[in-house]
Amino acid sequence: MVLIDNYDSFTYNLVQLFSQFPVEIVVWRNDVIGLLDIEKERPSCIIISPGPKTPTESGICKDLVRRFKDICPILGVCLGMQIINEVFGGDTVLSPRPAHGEKDRIFHHGEGIFAALPNPFWAARYHSLTIKKGSDDIQVTAWNEENLIMGIAHQHYLIWGVQFHPESFMTEHGYKMAGNFLHLVKQSHA
Repeated sequence: MVLIDNYDSFTYNLVQLFSQFPVEIVVWRNDVIGLLDIEKERPSCIIISPGPKTPTESGICKDLVRRFKDICPILGVCLGMQIINEVFGGDTVLSPRPAHGEKDRIFHHGEGIFAALPNPFWAARYHSLTIKKGSDDIQVTAWNEENLIMGIAHQHYLIWGVQFHPESFMTEHGYKMAGNFLHLVKQSHA
């Protein structure tokens, strides 16, 4: 697994979450590695971390999604979801209600990374930006009571994104979501 660090304080919380599973994790900052370096790693999957900036200020992340979209599963968290959405034609905009360290009820469609999770569940939000979907290829998989998009999946590629933080102690079932993602990764390599 390659985890791209967008200079965020939550990056190593993601590492800690996924370290509970039998998976090797390699962490690279978004501006100190190239696509060829990542190709040499032959990652089973890629996780794009949260970050304090915008998708256009995320180093190689957009190029990474374009390059690996049909090679290995990708999960974007917070900024990572915004990056994925922009790659497929969506926009990142100011959220009508920024949320930093707030719990929110997340509703979902019950598939993929949300399989076998209660509906709704509580999750931690730390973001001032949100997305506007641009492509019919991007499916909304989760939302909150205000109908802000909290999860997406690509219709044709093994790509998922969540706006909330599954690695936060305030998020219920983060371990299960991580396990669901790794199960999907394993299935993709079978």
